[in-house]
Amino acid sequence: MSSRTVVQVNSKNVQYSAEEITSQYVYQTTTCAKGADGKVTVTPAEKKLEFKTKSKPTKTGVLLVGWGGNNGSTLTAGILANKHNVSWRTKKGEQKPNYFGSITQAATVRMGMTENYEEINVPLNGVVPMVHPNDMVIGGWDCSSMNLGDAMVRAEVLEIALQDKMYPMMKELKPMATIFDLAFVAENQSDRADNVIPGTKQQAVDEVRKNIRDFKAANALDTVIVLWTANTERFTNLKEGVHDTADNLLKALAAGESEISPSTCFAIASILEGCAYINGAPQNTLVAGAVELAKRHKVFVGGDDFKSGQTKMKSALIEFFVGAGIKPECIASYNHLGNNDGKNLNAPMQFRSKEITKSNVVDDMVASNQILFPEGTPKPDHCIVIKYLPYVGDSKRAMDEYLFSIFMGGEQSVVMHNTCQDSLLATPLIIDLVVLTELMQRVQISENGGEYESMDSVLTILSYLLKAPMVPAGTPVVNALNRQKQAIENLLRAMVGLPAENNLMLECRMPRH
Repeated sequence: MSSRTVVQVNSKNVQYSAEEITSQYVYQTTTCAKGADGKVTVTPAEKKLEFKTKSKPTKTGVLLVGWGGNNGSTLTAGILANKHNVSWRTKKGEQKPNYFGSITQAATVRMGMTENYEEINVPLNGVVPMVHPNDMVIGGWDCSSMNLGDAMVRAEVLEIALQDKMYPMMKELKPMATIFDLAFVAENQSDRADNVIPGTKQQAVDEVRKNIRDFKAANALDTVIVLWTANTERFTNLKEGVHDTADNLLKALAAGESEISPSTCFAIASILEGCAYINGAPQNTLVAGAVELAKRHKVFVGGDDFKSGQTKMKSALIEFFVGAGIKPECIASYNHLGNNDGKNLNAPMQFRSKEITKSNVVDDMVASNQILFPEGTPKPDHCIVIKYLPYVGDSKRAMDEYLFSIFMGGEQSVVMHNTCQDSLLATPLIIDLVVLTELMQRVQISENGGEYESMDSVLTILSYLLKAPMVPAGTPVVNALNRQKQAIENLLRAMVGLPAENNLMLECRMPRH
């Protein structure tokens, strides 16, 4: 079952058929030129685009790297519980399964107003057909051979009553052996690693490619999407002649180059099999050579690092305050958690990968306001601390202090304490990443009557879900949460020939006659 489309656009700009939705869309934008005197000249521009979206979602499989971890076991149990309508008792009464936290399953988008000014919002997945998570086939790899039932118990994420109901379904699921290199993760992960592909990294990539083909054939799938939800790796030390081009990367892999991370190996295998690859951790998996390889094979890639808790709040708050003309001066962010992610991040090099993605989240918002931050002004002080405290498990604590400069030399401070169940926030993001990636694989765009083509291989429409969004070389990074969400909503509107939502609502602001 795909999502139920509830929007039918009544316009000459959109045509519906059993095979596809075709829309004509005028993309209106502006081109700016900035003079030496600071004067900005703005020139309106428009492009005539045609969107063609296949109406029927593909039969989709998801292969998770780190399937036996907290996110992987929680995702699998959650989808199975929803698919089989498994409810369970809690101290507050019966709890039914849901997909709360997923924008594609639990968020709405504004379509407009009725003639009587009633605002109409519809499910986000009701604008165009999207694959439903209940229909996804889940599999994956893990360095631990533990079955998914025991992995779910080990994770200590879901309530016991739910675990008990899901265990019979989960215990039969076992991860495939993975690519593992202790040089890229913390030493404390070695005790889990009993399920590792032997041999060279080239041999491991070949084995992963075979795994993907076998999984696709065994489940009669049209589409397979591979997603990294395993441990944070240290950053790869980029080398000229190794990571810089697709050919060099493949040659280095064949030659046994040690500085190719397991996550990059998975990316290479996925791309060569024509499968989209999403990096849900902060390390620099998608090196230049991997991106070039993706473009060569016309495969989508996206990353980096799930944006679920503290960073999502930060990107929303800083966007709000900078937009309100209030200057952020200092941001101190502290976390402690007790799951295996926290254990791995306890190692300095793995923490550094996370620190980088968390630190850069405010950069574009600061740069957007030259009144608060004239050229040469330092960015806000920004410090991130992550500590491993096993007792708290998956229930991460995030504490933030924000200091702002306000009117006439005044100061404002905002202090937040956020207790969030890490995997229960991250898991819906995995669903959204897969749903949106599958959708974009069905979309083609023609400009001014030219040939149809897909979006750029670096799939930036996923940015809302990621801490450090990857973008095509030379294009701006957008971290502002509202801008990221609006991009998704307006792209869906374009697919059915509707103008971008601007919230101008002139019909409510002008005199009514």
